[in-house]
Amino acid sequence: MAADTPWRRKLIEVAIPLDAINRESAKDASIAHGHPSTMHRWWARRPLAACRAVIFCSLIDDPGEEGVPAELLRQIDALEEPRPLPADWDDLGIADKRRQRLFAFVAKLVQWQSSTNEPLIETARQLIAAATDQDPPPVLDPFCGGGSIPLEAQRLGLEAHGSDLNPVAALVTKALIELPSKFAGMPPVNPDARAELGSDAEWKGAAGLAEDVRWYGEWMRQRAWERIGHLYPSGPNGETVIVWLWARTVRCPNPVCKIRTPLVSTYWLSQKEGREAYLSPVVLDASVRFEIKYGRPPAEQRVGSGAKVGRAKFRCIACSATIDDAHVKDEGMNRRVGKQLLAVSTESADGRNWYVSDHSGVVSPVDPPRPDTSDMHVKISRNTQYMPSTLYGPDVFTDFFTDRQLVALMAFSDLVGEARTLIRDHLSSADHYGDTFADQYVSVLVTYLAFIVDRCADYWSMNAIWESLGDFVAQTFRSQFLPMVWDFAEANPFSNSTANWRRAADWIARGLERLPNDAIAGSARQQDATEPSPSSRPTAIFTDPPYYDNIPYADISDYFYIWLRRALAADYPREFSTLATPKQQELVAAPHRSEAGDEGAKQHFEQGLEAAFVAIRSRMRTDIPTAFFYAYLQRKDRPGWETMLSALIRSGFQITGTWPMRTEKPGSLKKKKNALASSIVLVCRPRLADAPLADLQEFNRALESELPKALLRFIGEHIAPVDLPQASIGPGMAVFSSYPAVVRPNGDRMSVQEALEEINKIVEQFFSEREGAFDAATQFCLRWFEQFGFEGGRFGDAHTMALAKGISVEELESDKLLTAQGGQVQLIPFERYEKTWESWDPTQEHPVSAWRTCHYLAAALKHGGVFGQQGAHDAGGAARLAHKLGSNAEQAKELAYRLYAICDAKGSPQEAHRYNALADAWSGISAEAARLRQAQQGRLE
Repeated sequence: MAADTPWRRKLIEVAIPLDAINRESAKDASIAHGHPSTMHRWWARRPLAACRAVIFCSLIDDPGEEGVPAELLRQIDALEEPRPLPADWDDLGIADKRRQRLFAFVAKLVQWQSSTNEPLIETARQLIAAATDQDPPPVLDPFCGGGSIPLEAQRLGLEAHGSDLNPVAALVTKALIELPSKFAGMPPVNPDARAELGSDAEWKGAAGLAEDVRWYGEWMRQRAWERIGHLYPSGPNGETVIVWLWARTVRCPNPVCKIRTPLVSTYWLSQKEGREAYLSPVVLDASVRFEIKYGRPPAEQRVGSGAKVGRAKFRCIACSATIDDAHVKDEGMNRRVGKQLLAVSTESADGRNWYVSDHSGVVSPVDPPRPDTSDMHVKISRNTQYMPSTLYGPDVFTDFFTDRQLVALMAFSDLVGEARTLIRDHLSSADHYGDTFADQYVSVLVTYLAFIVDRCADYWSMNAIWESLGDFVAQTFRSQFLPMVWDFAEANPFSNSTANWRRAADWIARGLERLPNDAIAGSARQQDATEPSPSSRPTAIFTDPPYYDNIPYADISDYFYIWLRRALAADYPREFSTLATPKQQELVAAPHRSEAGDEGAKQHFEQGLEAAFVAIRSRMRTDIPTAFFYAYLQRKDRPGWETMLSALIRSGFQITGTWPMRTEKPGSLKKKKNALASSIVLVCRPRLADAPLADLQEFNRALESELPKALLRFIGEHIAPVDLPQASIGPGMAVFSSYPAVVRPNGDRMSVQEALEEINKIVEQFFSEREGAFDAATQFCLRWFEQFGFEGGRFGDAHTMALAKGISVEELESDKLLTAQGGQVQLIPFERYEKTWESWDPTQEHPVSAWRTCHYLAAALKHGGVFGQQGAHDAGGAARLAHKLGSNAEQAKELAYRLYAICDAKGSPQEAHRYNALADAWSGISAEAARLRQAQQGRLE
């Protein structure tokens, strides 16, 4: 950015410790106890580490800018030096040293354990205050979703606001940033806590509220047991049942058979070592029964009778006739799908036991009469991409529950209302609470009790499955869609094991205990992103806008909305004024909602997003950039990036910084799902009013200058190959968006789509040009692989290609890179590397080719991990092999990027996954290899 811009550049516009931020963000999904995401399900949440980093680095001035407040520089100089010191520390200028201090501070700030490190958080708050002349801005997220951004703004001492059109999202965010702060430091009101601890006990933050969640949650459990406990019979010896395993059943289409056969995805009951158990089917008296067997099942009895989820393709257990998808759909749409109890698991002093339903003493539970759910009949969307289950019969959301599950959930939901009365009685008995306070506290506390119901609804449905690897019930929403599940797990709400009520209450309470202790009260409301901001002051805006057609939030959130509405409609009349969540205004490209189909859906999304961006620009504080998270897999047939960027640029923004941040759980490349691991954070400012137009030549020169530098930075920071096409969009569009328009020679303005095509060309050119740095053998292998993969090709073609690289086929065969037999040439297949990676000694090859290095490292990573297994005969993982390779190892990472791009272009997802995994793990591989080198040097010394 030119020096005459009307703002000082922030750290996020210059440099950030991306590797450290991504490392902590990647851990976010594995954090369980106390993580705010465990309080209520929401989809595509941003990791707390990434949100905290983006907000902090957007508010702190880059120390190399002119006019940085002296107090901020003083505080930066007081930060600890990085450990270890960079090798060139003594040669760095003062601005670079200050950046390094900030980097070290941010790397610590984003760690999960730092969430409750009050001295560290206070230092961050002081730095922000110094950078903003003691006037920190309020922060707004107008697409707040699960509330990660407002929560982290609040943690950093900022006044936080969130809004979302979806009432479930608005309430989830309210439960994080608004409700707890009203009662921070307040002791619990339940009588046991008051009697035991007295009113003088110290309760930090929301700890008192959390204790009340546990107490009233336990009261609800006891009342529910009195009413519906008889629906949950004990096991044969009086032990508590943990789970009932069921399978849906259909009539066999074979007219000779016509047996009602269970649709079972797997016969495994437990795969835990030493406790292995499985089902063995038996056909008896024209019906299918099962026996429990222990140990590992024979291969033919591991996979069950057919598909796990999605399209149905089974075989009849009795006659082996194929039960195809069309037949199961017909059975489902005509309400002829039944269910059969497969097995029961119990808990006892001796551990877990398995029984089949016809075992002596095992009571097969009888579903109670189906309760009246007419006030909850919300139709399931016919968006079959995300709701494929509707093709098999389910019509309304209550169809996802058995009769017994509905009775249980409705009982607990009704008890939320009864708890409301009890809490008020307890507050009335403590005469120091006024009526207004009591009303507010009751409303807040029952919100979290209703969240327990919603958490249980995620586990108590016919879409919850039994995970035999870990012996637990897996939730309904294992991803952001609702497929058809053929065999399911029905948990016992009153057990002390998986998916029980008491555990759900504890998850909510633990989440409350980890919220900021002394936060400024925030606000969250249900509203459209184009409506006025809740803050009257100019605002810093950080948000995660919708991703075109990636997730139909309104469609899937109705699953939870129906239960929240039942329990909380009186407390939140605005949020629950409608039978279902708002659909037509939602910013998502949904052709099933548009009369104009795909084009109408695209226009709705682009126009709505532009209106939201215009509103954001009108509200934002001019000295602080805004940042947008965007995670969308770019493909020619998916215009998500094009529409988002078009809306952003037309609304007057320019991109001043881009960062690929690890925010996603990588999807399955094999299944060709969205496999992104990162969001691209676009840092934006209003485009300067006097910004000049550019011609095509000027744009291309700028692009060729800036994009390669960004790509080198991304590779150096170990951005996964799968994310690189998306990551490159940012710096490319930063160039494009700096101009009001790019004009072609004929006077036409370049579109965003055309700019994206130019960006892709330069990315391809960048990697093609870098191939020349590889050894000749690797260059040959790359070209051959691009044409033939690991399949064979003609010797004559190989001879010609090898000559062009200054090498011969005979040399390549001698170097064990290929085989040449019968006039055919074939690269050594990856399976050969997998078989020999443990015995390969690269120190015996001079020189060692990048091709062999890359494939041996990929094999070592796949079979030995990064670190190896530390066994007596362990050959080590990829890091140990990288240590042996020394400086030669780095070329493997570079080659992995190129090979991923080739495989992705050829539509070879399994091979692409191999190379993506290697590059993605490179940070850990190189760090561990360096540690091994240091340890070896220490021994030599």
